[in-house]
Amino acid sequence: MLLERARAELVRTCRRAVDERLVVGTAGNFSVRVGDLVAVTPSGLDYHALTPDLVGVHDLDGTPVEAPLRPTSELPMHLAVYRATAASAIVHTHSPAAAALSCVVRELPAVHYYIALLGGRVLVAPYAPFGTDELAANLVTALGDRAACLLANHGAVTVGADLEQAYQRAGHLEWISEVALRVLGTGQPAALLTLEQISIAADSFATYGQSAPDQL
Repeated sequence: MLLERARAELVRTCRRAVDERLVVGTAGNFSVRVGDLVAVTPSGLDYHALTPDLVGVHDLDGTPVEAPLRPTSELPMHLAVYRATAASAIVHTHSPAAAALSCVVRELPAVHYYIALLGGRVLVAPYAPFGTDELAANLVTALGDRAACLLANHGAVTVGADLEQAYQRAGHLEWISEVALRVLGTGQPAALLTLEQISIAADSFATYGQSAPDQL
């Protein structure tokens, strides 16, 4: 089976996303790029019924290579990101806070320094129907060289060097979105971080944590 490890990892991550309420039902989609091949979740299949052999493998132009089921309708979006960036994994969720916030802002308010984990500013891609080339183009523009963006009236996308990193970023994006909604809900002027403050936080994260298990 092609990309066996990547397909198995996608199954585990999809089920984790359901359990952690980053997706509901069959919403959202996930992919991993390995060389010139992309393993991507199929369309409309309950994630707890998903098995590695049902995860499709496609060329970067979308041609199925080993795909028993129809791929997610958002395959054009995934492929556009892979063509435009160095990402090796993509997580697309319909998580509640991110979806709600995408309806009321054009940029994620910098309410917390965790935004530095997402590469700085997080923009909102203008609305376009799901599965369209228009949505894919809007996403690529909003994402730029950062690791996350919101999709207006839709959800969120995060990318990473691997699936675990992309998934962790999805969790941080949802948490920041929830905090932002609470801040906006107060009706009070928000004290937002500056780009310089975000940059300083990013530098601090670069050396944050333990460098080896025996230092715990």
